[in-house]
Amino acid sequence: MLIIFIALVTFLATLLGGLLSLYFRDKLHLILGFSAGTVIAVALFELLPEALNLGGEFYSISTITTFIAIGFIFYLILDRLIILHHHGNDDDNHNHQAKGILGAGSLTLHSFLDGIAIGLAFQASSTVGAVVTVAVLTHDFSDGINTVNLILRHNGKTKTALWWLFIDALAPVLGVLSTFSFTLASSSLGLILALFCGFFLYLGASDLLPESFHSHPKIGTTMMTILGMLVLYLAIQLAGL
Repeated sequence: MLIIFIALVTFLATLLGGLLSLYFRDKLHLILGFSAGTVIAVALFELLPEALNLGGEFYSISTITTFIAIGFIFYLILDRLIILHHHGNDDDNHNHQAKGILGAGSLTLHSFLDGIAIGLAFQASSTVGAVVTVAVLTHDFSDGINTVNLILRHNGKTKTALWWLFIDALAPVLGVLSTFSFTLASSSLGLILALFCGFFLYLGASDLLPESFHSHPKIGTTMMTILGMLVLYLAIQLAGL
């Protein structure tokens, strides 16, 4: 079954991202920049139009855009209150490691929601499912990178980083499988896609984009982001032919 295969690919994408982060840290900003562009493009060029198309028969445009804002705010809260972007000095090594574990655990929750996004997108249509899958794969790849980096940056051991990488890689598979147990009506799908539009806008613009650029403020990173948007835009247009 196609969606089972896709679930396994998300596992490999997350695993690959984490493993590569251990060996090619100096070049990964370009990949993260490309990932940011693809995720933002999916939100703007696929999820937003599809949410308006499916939900427009049942809800006003303002209601749909409100759900986009709710999705954005939800991930904002998750990012600010659960994922600890720790930038200060911490003399307590145990507490420092605990912050890394909490951050990795939160990224695992992100990955689980990514899997649900794939499953629900395929309930909307095969085209939406395919495009969302591409975006999720790029995000899961960067999630693998960030999971490893969070553990190592907070004085964690490589063994611990690899363990959390495996858990994070498994999370989107479980998310996809969970959608087999329920289906949503077209009216609900429109609002769900609006929520995920908000999710992806936040992940791309407020998470992946700054992460790719702050340590390597180079024109190449910006160009990769624009390239990512163009590639997804063309892919979406070709899928609609």
